[in-house]
Amino acid sequence: MNMIKIVAVPMHKEGRKFVAIFAVIAILLGLLWKPLFWIGAALTVWCYYFFRNPVRSVPQKPGLVLSPADGIISLISDVIPPADMDLGTQPLTRVSVFMNVFNCHVNRACIPGTVSKIVYHKGRFVNASLDKASEHNERNSLTITGDDGIKIGIVQIAGLVARRIVCFTSVGEKLDAGERFGLIRFGSRLDIYLPPGVPPRVSVGQTAVAGETILADLNLPAENWQGKLI
Repeated sequence: MNMIKIVAVPMHKEGRKFVAIFAVIAILLGLLWKPLFWIGAALTVWCYYFFRNPVRSVPQKPGLVLSPADGIISLISDVIPPADMDLGTQPLTRVSVFMNVFNCHVNRACIPGTVSKIVYHKGRFVNASLDKASEHNERNSLTITGDDGIKIGIVQIAGLVARRIVCFTSVGEKLDAGERFGLIRFGSRLDIYLPPGVPPRVSVGQTAVAGETILADLNLPAENWQGKLI
């Protein structure tokens, strides 16, 4: 593994002020006691790493639903989507990706399309890995509508540590698959609502990479899956 590529990953501009704050605190701690400087310096490096903004190799095949986040597939369940996302009233498959404080937190579009809806909800900050976080936590919901009319719902959910959801996009804006649309600071989760009848191509416990991991394939008829991962 090339360590230069890991260390030299660019940082998202949202992280600049936080890295600066961490660096200043490290210097001040060093004035009090030199070993504290190295602890502060390590935390500064971690902060830079948290806000890393790497380039991703986005699959170009049409019809793929890509993961919007780095992390672990924590939940897969059939639930009725939030009414304000304009995804209908029937249960849809929801895939949840949990991001810990060491994951890259830049979020990316699952499919190419137009942002047709954005709804922000204030809420609590319980552990984002819990199922109830989808309903009770602070969250920001996006609906992306493809040129073929297919809709994908994405919900940014704040977690136990996260205190800030950032959304860079707006209603009416066109996004490419894998294009950055937001981030969540310091631990969180994303819920992805697949279209009716589309099964997931991932399983609970699997590691997902934003803009690269395929969550589902809209090109495959449901009967071809037969409950198996392809």
